[in-house]
Amino acid sequence: MEKWSDKKQDESEFAYDIIKKKTKDGKNAAAVALGHLGGLKGGIARAKKLSKKKRIEIAMKAAQVRWNKYE
Repeated sequence: MEKWSDKKQDESEFAYDIIKKKTKDGKNAAAVALGHLGGLKGGIARAKKLSKKKRIEIAMKAAQVRWNKYE
């Protein structure tokens, strides 16, 4: 029968391996979160900057691509 300390060590190693695999790409979680927030703000700022005519052109082009996808 396993001792409690052996089991605890195995769980610790297991948790360490999971974290190691998740952060394998070397990205900083805080930097990723800040980038996400900036991306959310960027779309709104871009929409404000564009003229109404240009926004309509972009929307029409996007709709055309979506509908042509199924043909």
